[in-house]
Amino acid sequence: MSDSSLNEEEILRTVFFVSDRTGLSAAHYGKTLLAQFPNQRYQIVTLSFIDTREKATIASNRIKTAFRMSGKQPIVFSTLVDENGQRILKSTEACIINLFNAFLDPMEQAFGEASSHVQGKFQGSSGISGNLSYQQRLDAIDYSLSHDDGVRYDQYDEADVILVGVSRCGKTPTSLYLAMNFSLKVSNYPLTEEDLDKNVLPDFLLKHRHKLVALTIKVVPLSKIRRARRPNSDYSSLKVCEREVRISEEMFEHAKIPVFETTDTSIEEIATYVVQAMKFGIAETDV
Repeated sequence: MSDSSLNEEEILRTVFFVSDRTGLSAAHYGKTLLAQFPNQRYQIVTLSFIDTREKATIASNRIKTAFRMSGKQPIVFSTLVDENGQRILKSTEACIINLFNAFLDPMEQAFGEASSHVQGKFQGSSGISGNLSYQQRLDAIDYSLSHDDGVRYDQYDEADVILVGVSRCGKTPTSLYLAMNFSLKVSNYPLTEEDLDKNVLPDFLLKHRHKLVALTIKVVPLSKIRRARRPNSDYSSLKVCEREVRISEEMFEHAKIPVFETTDTSIEEIATYVVQAMKFGIAETDV
């Protein structure tokens, strides 16, 4: 590969996620669509809380600058509701994908009426002060943070879900995602050396068998993840990782609990599996 071609590769297209709230929805749908183009290289910028004309203008200037600096048309995934903000984004000459309008226009036709175009509104929402689901989410996040990594396992009776698995298989980020997006109180427990030696799940987990969901991961990726945390240690060795994965999967099978393979899987997908496995029948909360 020549130096000139290498330099060209270093100039990346910019993909923007623009939202009048946190940008999680724009990022979720945007990344799902981007995954259909695995050969493309790009950098991602999230612009959250673009809820005024002034902020939309600042966002627009950033998009224009990215276009000018790279020479490559930016791609913008937008969930802006405000029409003024939408018009300002369109002035950038970027590839604008307005996810809000993509769904809203056909719904207006189906319902036979115009939408309210209210920013940040979702079904049943009445604002922070009067919104029970908002408080439930805060409680779920607080619980999940204080019951991470095997802490307070004597309080697992309060949990909606208990994730179990070897260290570094994705339990903590999944717990927080479930709390933030589904208002679920999630505990997670990393199997210890003592648990693995006994080859059976601890009694304090088995008493909540109906709440248990196991996460597992392939050996080589697990070793790689652990090496980034503790290089040149037994903890990250292939031998130790193979033993832990093998025994833990035997334990899960014996306990007859649902198991999900997390290797090369997004947190969103893992969380969706957990919700389906537990048959909660709940909807994701927009944030």
